[in-house]
Amino acid sequence: MSLRHALLGLLSERPASGYDLLKRFETSLANVWPATQSQIYTELTKLAGSGLITVAAEGPRGRKEYALTDEGLAELRHWLTETTPQRTIRSDILLRVFFLGVLPPDQARGYLTELAQMSEQSIEQLRRLSDSIDWDDGNLSVHGRIALEYGLRFNAMRREWAEWAAEQIT
Repeated sequence: MSLRHALLGLLSERPASGYDLLKRFETSLANVWPATQSQIYTELTKLAGSGLITVAAEGPRGRKEYALTDEGLAELRHWLTETTPQRTIRSDILLRVFFLGVLPPDQARGYLTELAQMSEQSIEQLRRLSDSIDWDDGNLSVHGRIALEYGLRFNAMRREWAEWAAEQIT
């Protein structure tokens, strides 16, 4: 996935300004694909330059509202259906687990206990996020809830696994 496709996906729902897209990122995609304000604005400029989005309206202080073009929708659909998702996942968390043997057992267990606690905190953050969103029947809400459920289940699994793993260290 790329920031490009995330922005095209958000704009497929409705036109938005860079600021609006940043806020939507913070409340919907930040747990999946984080992006900074400068990254978003840089990518919007590139997307507009390539004809995948257009400036639909301009407001005060240079505010621009962007809309998806037919070419942008075609690119989003192409990415969704004709490209293979990247299967390589790098995990700093699991890389550290491989080398926990260099630590005394109590420190290794402590790392895993902290990981379980971090996972529980992530679950709570996702629950608060879910409660703060005004869900509707739009595509972004329906599929956003599905993605959020993945985050909840993933963190629950990681918490259970970390608790189990801590018990394995003697």
